[in-house]
Amino acid sequence: MTSQTDQWLAVRAHLVRHRHALAVRAADEYPDTPTVAGTPLLTDPRWMPPGPVPLDGVVLRHHPDHVFGGVDGTEHAVLPPGSPTYSAAVAAHASPSVFTNRSTYRLLAADLAEPSLDFGTGRYFDGVDVGEASAHEYAARDLGLLDALPLRAAVGDPCDPARRPVNVAISTLTLRLDRATGEAVFHLHWRDPAKVGHAGGLYQVLPVGVFQAAGDEPWNTANDFSLWRCLVREFAEELLGASEDHGAHLGPIDYAAWPFAARLTAELGDRVRVSYLGMGVDPLTFATDLLTVAVIDAPLFDELFGDLVAHNDEGRVLEALPFTAATVHRFVHDEPTQAAGAALLALAWRHRDALFA
Repeated sequence: MTSQTDQWLAVRAHLVRHRHALAVRAADEYPDTPTVAGTPLLTDPRWMPPGPVPLDGVVLRHHPDHVFGGVDGTEHAVLPPGSPTYSAAVAAHASPSVFTNRSTYRLLAADLAEPSLDFGTGRYFDGVDVGEASAHEYAARDLGLLDALPLRAAVGDPCDPARRPVNVAISTLTLRLDRATGEAVFHLHWRDPAKVGHAGGLYQVLPVGVFQAAGDEPWNTANDFSLWRCLVREFAEELLGASEDHGAHLGPIDYAAWPFAARLTAELGDRVRVSYLGMGVDPLTFATDLLTVAVIDAPLFDELFGDLVAHNDEGRVLEALPFTAATVHRFVHDEPTQAAGAALLALAWRHRDALFA
């Protein structure tokens, strides 16, 4: 092991230990970029609707032949010897247990006036090679090892998907609403840094999942080009500990024949209401999150998630927390919560009357 590799690992360790503090400070790099609800999450005004938008009202368009021409991280990333990309360095020297280069739907444009989202095709590691590499660069400067941030400078506007590969995570605050009392509770996820390559050591809402097909086989691309279907798979995985394998390697998933998916979908718009509140970018890692809220009536929640897990493949699931001003304030301002999760909690509290109507 070379001294350069030792230094890279030391910077990586500093990044993992201090992600939250570094993310809060990194927002200062963008004084002219709006943030969401008093949190460090960066955004574009075109991404933020004035109130909740039903998830099924968002129009999706896929452009599989789009050719990306922005920054890919290969020219400026801080890398140990022998690693051509940041993802290769992580895989070789600091790989978490969940680290796979799956295909994704890459964001090309977003406009909430319609509302609509346009996607091309990408890979998970594309985002790592720019976003995590930019976070590493920032951590190296924080340690006094760098004077400038050339990769971050090359990216420029973090909210411009033409500048860098943008993989979107669908981040969902799941609220169990007791309509008899008007009280709601929610669960948070503590992301284990030994298991995940992104946002380890931070609290986050759940479920959260990168918008991607269930598998890389060509038959999945069109079948899974749906925010709702992606969200259904994440509900099953993160709240119930179900495997990601739903037979997608053999053929397109039949969501109507999958009892859990069919039951959840049948209640959509009635006892399950999912709304889109906006989208934002983590100032440290450039992770981009679609901010959604799922309000599920208590009896149905208990039926579907009575076996809610305490741990999953990415970390620990906290016991139910009351959706109150005090709890929201705590996790927005006082705990190491991922920027997207903090913003989503703040927005959901602001729009609670509309969400519970």
